[in-house]
Amino acid sequence: MNFVGIIIGMSAFLCIGFFHPIVIKAEYYFGTRCWWVFLLVALGCIAGSLFMASIIPSTILGVVAFSSLWSILELFKQRERVAKGWFPNNPKRNDK
Repeated sequence: MNFVGIIIGMSAFLCIGFFHPIVIKAEYYFGTRCWWVFLLVALGCIAGSLFMASIIPSTILGVVAFSSLWSILELFKQRERVAKGWFPNNPKRNDK
């Protein structure tokens, strides 16, 4: 039996579930000005993925990298969702 596909699929599922609340909290506390942190994480994971010898860790790092890149877009969409009133605004943060 080959469990590689199951492991990678489960890792992708968990990674997406992990990044969703991170994006919400990041926008709440820092606004969109923290987008570069997601970019640095993505670039680091891409570099790490390129140098991994084993396929599973390399693929998982690739999934984390592109989830982090997607989170940059979601961070800006989260700002729009907050403006629509779908999510709470942080009254202590003044980034206007």
